[in-house]
Amino acid sequence: MTTTLGLDRRILIQVFLVLVCLSNQNASWAESIELGQEQEFSYNHLIERAKKLATEPYGAPAVSHAHILEKIDYDAHGQLHFKREFSPYATEGGEYPLTFFHLGRYFKKPVRMFLLKGNHAREIRYSTEYFNMPAQSIARQLPEDIGFAGFRFHESRHRKDWKTQDWIAFLGASYFRTIGSEGQYGLSARGVAVDTATHGPEEFPDFVEFYIESADGVENTSTVYALLNGESITGAYRFDLKRSDNVIVDVEKTLFLRKPVQRLGIAPLTSMFWFSETNKSFAVDWRPEVHDSDGLEMWTGNGERIWRQLNNPKDVRVSGFVDENPRGFGLMQRDREVTHYLDGVRYHRRPSLWVEPLHHWGKGQVTLVELPTDDEIHDNIALFWNPAEQPKVGEPIHYRYRMYWQANNPHPMKKLARATATRLGRGGNAGQARPEGVSKISVEWEGEILGTLEYGEFPDVVVTASRGEVSLIRAEPIMDTRIWRAVFDLSVTGTEPVELRMYLRRNKNQPLSETWTYQYLPESH
Repeated sequence: MTTTLGLDRRILIQVFLVLVCLSNQNASWAESIELGQEQEFSYNHLIERAKKLATEPYGAPAVSHAHILEKIDYDAHGQLHFKREFSPYATEGGEYPLTFFHLGRYFKKPVRMFLLKGNHAREIRYSTEYFNMPAQSIARQLPEDIGFAGFRFHESRHRKDWKTQDWIAFLGASYFRTIGSEGQYGLSARGVAVDTATHGPEEFPDFVEFYIESADGVENTSTVYALLNGESITGAYRFDLKRSDNVIVDVEKTLFLRKPVQRLGIAPLTSMFWFSETNKSFAVDWRPEVHDSDGLEMWTGNGERIWRQLNNPKDVRVSGFVDENPRGFGLMQRDREVTHYLDGVRYHRRPSLWVEPLHHWGKGQVTLVELPTDDEIHDNIALFWNPAEQPKVGEPIHYRYRMYWQANNPHPMKKLARATATRLGRGGNAGQARPEGVSKISVEWEGEILGTLEYGEFPDVVVTASRGEVSLIRAEPIMDTRIWRAVFDLSVTGTEPVELRMYLRRNKNQPLSETWTYQYLPESH
């Protein structure tokens, strides 16, 4: 099995945080940059292009002057800054200034960029003049038609900090990400996932063309269209990007298979989970926790709310949560306490990402992929919707969904407590001999509904395990807090995973909490 979730995180973090300079533009087309001939454009036509493309043999994007691009490494790429005087939408004709990423070692495939006005588009032609380059930069040896790697929108041109602050970026394969409501990049999304964690190599289709229209300042929504091309799949995309207190991205896409795939991932998310209070080993790192996301949250078609604590396993783990017409799912960063991280990269401000279907998706499963990692530079978590019915080659595959990039779920549980921490330790009772092969699992719960418990009233703890024996089940309030702890012991032999489920209830039939789930890995403890 060959599995990867994309580029080295050090490269992504560096590239996304590079200081990119911006520019000016008039109210019609950007006169300060060179544009191609005006051509007609429509989303329906883009869909037809994707459909036709799927009937043709795949041709990978041409990479020109690869020997030079290979030398534009991590540091050299960070020195290539787009100049402010060439930025579209920096004055009139749009709300959010636009800048572009240069090609380099980690982004060698050029992507065609078009400015869009109504139903007409004009291609942006690359020039070395658009970039600040050190005098000795090897990028100066590239030809004038080398192209761009990606783009980003910066904050409103009416803000004083727009020259240095960007809020969404598209860069590499079909990846994109935003700073959300917390002002900090973290996890990423992709246009599509193909054969993630299967017996063959994972495929990474590319966005090969972008058609970009900035917001008009009324609806505050920018629109981006994209053409996707890959060995097994093509597609046409529409992204409606809204920047307010958070970032909302509405996605509409029509896909076409060139050939059958083993696993198709719709609305894929990519994140990093190294360790938390659940799985930290002694002296693995000086910080208490390191992760972009700490759990999977689901709202199923039948209304159940589920929380799945993430793992950093010793080998690849794929979990499927079967559902029909899901109401939503996402990778969340629930732990927002800065003292739980104690570093300078703001893990406590990493956005959560919630996916909300905008039509019935039918039967399928939310698929969670967890890969082993020994450092924070690697994305090792993937999440996506996998339809139950395998799409047929040539038939259109249509999906619409909304992505909320913000701190918490946009649809909070008002009447249920939520799990906020999962802790593991030795089983048995304090002060007594601890039994071999027994682990204690403690889950912490928070929610206003727990405050309605009468003095001396304790919630029922309902626990099930796919194998092994559960004992010493109890719930207790944590002194001087509003937090409740539910604890149980798990005795299990062998190394096969154990699927655990737990929730709190009152009076035998009144749920007090969401459903906590966890994949316990005996070989890790």
